[in-house]
Amino acid sequence: MSQTTQTDATGTDATGRTVLRTSGVTKNFGGLVAVDDVDVEVAEGEIVGLIGPNGAGKSTLFNCITGALDPTDGRVELRGEDVTDWSEDRVARNGMVRMFQHTHIYDEMTVHQNMLVSAHEDRGLVANLSPPSDAAREQADELLEYVGLAGLKDVKAGRMSFGQQKLLEFGMALMAEPDVLLMDEPAGGINPSMLNKLIEYIRSANTEREVTIFLIEHNIDFVMEVADRIYVLAHGEKIAEGPPEAIQNDDRVLDAYLGRE
Repeated sequence: MSQTTQTDATGTDATGRTVLRTSGVTKNFGGLVAVDDVDVEVAEGEIVGLIGPNGAGKSTLFNCITGALDPTDGRVELRGEDVTDWSEDRVARNGMVRMFQHTHIYDEMTVHQNMLVSAHEDRGLVANLSPPSDAAREQADELLEYVGLAGLKDVKAGRMSFGQQKLLEFGMALMAEPDVLLMDEPAGGINPSMLNKLIEYIRSANTEREVTIFLIEHNIDFVMEVADRIYVLAHGEKIAEGPPEAIQNDDRVLDAYLGRE
């Protein structure tokens, strides 16, 4: 069993209600153990980071959490309900939405149309048969203003910069009104000025829109600045957890993540 750095007995802020929990999640691919008996908890209102070197198992853990992969062993709970065997769509419909490292947008649709596709109230078969509601259009306009893309609402999404596409996908995720937002490498591939905006938007979504956030990130400065707590994986195992200042000074993290000998 790996030793870990913990903030308390559960690893979470005791004042928050746990909305996402994994218990002993393990994922094997043949003889390879990609995720090994990993427990994480994310409390309501938190921003939690997940870091580790390439191949540590971060994306595999996210895939097990969101239903993209079935764990070999262990359990995933959303608001106390076992969702381990649920499909991705069912997990998303029940409040856990994922953003990907490579943006999942509709290039040939306008920015505004992309937002409407993601509207929480307009999901499902009915959405394909009827026009978006006035409420959804109003919400899309408000969120595009919020992420600074209102002036591009009629532009085809594929023509925007990668950073702008990241902001669009963030807005699309908020359209779904998630309880928990999983973000995979949100800082990847965007310039420093856009990065500062993204930090502001993440903090604002967390505090003003009450979105709990769990994110994977390679940019250490980014995750240290934005996260309340951080989990660290190496070789599929959780090796540390705690607030940013503890993680920064953890010898096992420095050895594993920074490759220190």
